Amino acid sequence: MADERVLSAAVADYIAGAEHFLRLIGEVAPGQWDQPGLGDWSVLSLIGHTSRSLTTVADYLAQPEPDVAEIGSVAGYYARIQGLASSPEVTARGVAAGVDLGDDVLRSATERRDRAVAAITGVADRPVATPWGGILLSDYLPTRTFELAVHGLDIARAIGSTSTLPRVVLASALTTAVQAAELTGQGDQALLMLTGREQGPISVV
Repeated sequence: MADERVLSAAVADYIAGAEHFLRLIGEVAPGQWDQPGLGDWSVLSLIGHTSRSLTTVADYLAQPEPDVAEIGSVAGYYARIQGLASSPEVTARGVAAGVDLGDDVLRSATERRDRAVAAITGVADRPVATPWGGILLSDYLPTRTFELAVHGLDIARAIGSTSTLPRVVLASALTTAVQAAELTGQGDQALLMLTGREQGPISVV
């Protein structure tokens, strides 16, 4: 098991990411929900997809605890799911999740945030079940912070927001991206891009 201080930090970063996500939802103008968000997603569908970073935490913790953490790190999670982000199934789930938010998107997303926070409050680090294998909660939460960060930037860009990521959320997401790039054989390219020596693309999801 990881040091409980690691879990505590992961929880704090995750909650900060969720709070920023809710603030972005509050900035969406009435006429922007059907505007392009990302790829085939509208702004509403993009927000629906991002909201799954709230629902999956509570849902996975509610499942029986797996015997082992088959996925041994945050980066290992992304190595396991690499290439799946652009699948038709993920696109469809995002659309459905947006519809499920209903007419009061901010209220629904806030309820999902509250459920996720309740699920992780006072919980000791332990393996949680995901569709791709068991993973320690302290490793799973940074993957959700990463999603909240990256899609938070997508949402801000789509609605013309000047909101920036909280520093702890940005730091967590950058750490995840670098570690995942290294584990998936893209470390050299990532370093060249970060130092301005080369341009993309690079994908860790």
